[in-house]
Order: sequence, then structure tokens, then C-alpha cells
Amino acid sequence: MESVDNKEEMRDSESKFNQEIHSKVVRAGKRTYFFDVKSTRNDEFYLTITESKKRFEFDGNFHYEKHKIFLYKEDFEKFSECLQSIIEYINKNQGETVSEVEQVDSAPEGEPVENYSNVDFEDI
Repeated sequence: MESVDNKEEMRDSESKFNQEIHSKVVRAGKRTYFFDVKSTRNDEFYLTITESKKRFEFDGNFHYEKHKIFLYKEDFEKFSECLQSIIEYINKNQGETVSEVEQVDSAPEGEPVENYSNVDFEDI
């Protein structure tokens, strides 16, 4: 069994690859969306968007079903333009609707965020 100190040392010694730089969480009904900025081995940032849904099994147990999108810097502008265009289309053709979507900003490292459950995907 490893000590807590050893785990901290291992975590500190890991490369910046795949390191979480910044996060935001959006809770939307039964779904939760995680927007995570991470870095590549070359220290270039990229975005992962994860949709998480709690699924119940017949025996009452549950698991989280997750779907991820990886979005790299060279695609940000195209993705953003397309998303904005689609949102405008929906709003124009269906009308705007109000939904219960809660966005939870992440705090600087070490500071808790009010009303935020610190969810680590390794725990899910």
C-alpha cells in the first residue's frame, strides 16, 4: 500500500501531458457537462468536453455513462462558428426556451467553489 506522500510525489513528478489546467462544470437536468482544458506533451492546450449521465441497472446499482469530445486548438474557430450558427438556427426556428442549466465555475487551485461537488472522473 502506497503512502499519501508517495502518491503526491508521483503526481508531482508526472509530466504536464494530459494535465488538467482549468475546468468548468454545467449541470443540465440529468446530465452533467465537464469542460476541461488540458495540455499536450508540447504544452499546447486542448479542450475535452465530457457528457456524463447516471444510468441505473435492473438491480438498482448505477454507473455513469460518459461520452468525450476532444477539441484541438486548430479547430476552435470552426467549432465555435458552427455551434453558434446552430444555436442561432434553433433559437430562430423554434424560439428560445429557458432551461434549468447550472454552470459551476472552477476556483483557483486549492480554493473550494460554492455549490460544487468535486468530481474526479477516476471515481466515477
